[in-house]
Amino acid sequence: MQESRVSNASRNLVFGMFLKGYQILMPFLMRTAMMKFMGMEYLGLNSLFGSVLWVLNLAELGVGSAMVYSMYQPIIDGDKKEICALLNLYKKYYRVIGAVIAIVGLILTPFIPHLIKGDVPSDTNVYIVYLLNLLCTVMTYWLFAYKNSLLVAHQRNDVASKVMLVTNTFQYGVQFLIVILLQDYYWYLVTAIITQVCTNIITAKMASKLYPDYQPEGQLPRSHVENINGKIKDLFTSKLGNVIVSSCDSIVISAFLGLTILGVYQNYYYILTAVMGIVKVVFDSCTAGIGNSILVDSEEKNYKDLKKLTFVTAWLTGFCSACLLCLFQPFMELWAGKESMFSFSAVVCFVVYFFVDQMNQLLLTYKDAAGIWHEDRFRPLVTAFTNLILNIILIQFWGVYGVLWATVISKVAVGMPWLFYNLSTVLFKRNMKKYIIRMLGYGIITAIVCAVTYFACTIVTSGGIVELILKALMCVVVSNLLFLLIFFKTKEFAETKKIVLRILKR
Repeated sequence: MQESRVSNASRNLVFGMFLKGYQILMPFLMRTAMMKFMGMEYLGLNSLFGSVLWVLNLAELGVGSAMVYSMYQPIIDGDKKEICALLNLYKKYYRVIGAVIAIVGLILTPFIPHLIKGDVPSDTNVYIVYLLNLLCTVMTYWLFAYKNSLLVAHQRNDVASKVMLVTNTFQYGVQFLIVILLQDYYWYLVTAIITQVCTNIITAKMASKLYPDYQPEGQLPRSHVENINGKIKDLFTSKLGNVIVSSCDSIVISAFLGLTILGVYQNYYYILTAVMGIVKVVFDSCTAGIGNSILVDSEEKNYKDLKKLTFVTAWLTGFCSACLLCLFQPFMELWAGKESMFSFSAVVCFVVYFFVDQMNQLLLTYKDAAGIWHEDRFRPLVTAFTNLILNIILIQFWGVYGVLWATVISKVAVGMPWLFYNLSTVLFKRNMKKYIIRMLGYGIITAIVCAVTYFACTIVTSGGIVELILKALMCVVVSNLLFLLIFFKTKEFAETKKIVLRILKR
């Protein structure tokens, strides 16, 4: 069983990393083309409607997470009848969810212009753009979305990755031509809708081919359905909290500062989320394996695994933080130009935001894998509303910087301490004070490594692409060498080294 988890996680990691690299490069080229041929306002418009529709995704309520978690035990037991019944329930729920999103989305249509400070692009009807985005979101739920749960629960995320690789190639190719030749935002969105439809259908067919015995049929016992509904209710506050944190930043910036500033912010945030996405592949590849381990292994074994994964996350996140600190500004100058840049102090804010978010994501991975949703149901909501209130207050004084610090403060002061408490009392049943001290130590070490790496990079002043390449090489060598010197003799390093070698052999 342990070998199976490592094998599945390593396979998902390889395909996930490949797809994530592709998904970073292609949208980057698309944003570049849109900036050059259509203007910064369209990037802001893209971000705004993405955030609004993410709010509408509240209707999903966390159904996906609850259903996947409910499949772990029947998969272990080989209970095909229960899995089929779960699929049938999942299918019904997603039909309702799609309808709710469509209805609420249509009701909100008249209020959309009030979320934008200043003018929208002159050749764009904001209502048509919004409705096209809404249609794309609704289609994700109505077209066989429930089938993807089979792949996630069986740790076969690599299958969905391959499908997305093919369909996204079509999408980016057509959209790139539209942006360059037509500069037509409507056809740009229509292409995204067609791609979403194709992705859902092909993924469903692949899931059916791999697991032909699993069809949406049969009924679960009432007590089982009530148990799942209870998990969904508990997940709602988590979903609401995540939506507020993820979406309201962009909505607040658009409402207070306008689409152009939002476009600049999103250029920085795009790079940040691209790096976050790479790290997230590691978490996604391990989540189902962690959930399986929590069910079959001891608390002590799972706590040791947490410490190992924390070590890996700290090193990886620390390295990425050093790269962001040193490379953000020279890269943005080459990509967007000096007129579309924030000051270096904003870069520091983004780096702190990144490190806190990734360490928080590690804790969330264990919380979700263990299904700790009932005990955790109020934490995301309190954290999110703290973030929203701080957003509205701090943006008045510090602008974009206030939005970033609002998120950092809310997570460090409210969200993470609450998570530590839930994990310690429900999952590991032990005092995690030493673990918290360890994590604080990782934060201090990361700050030192970032500072040393940054000052080492200041010796490079050649300018242009050469400076960016040389600083990137300095980041790779200096930061990792420092981490190696600090951690070389630790137990976590030795254990992680064995796991990495095992994965590389595969």
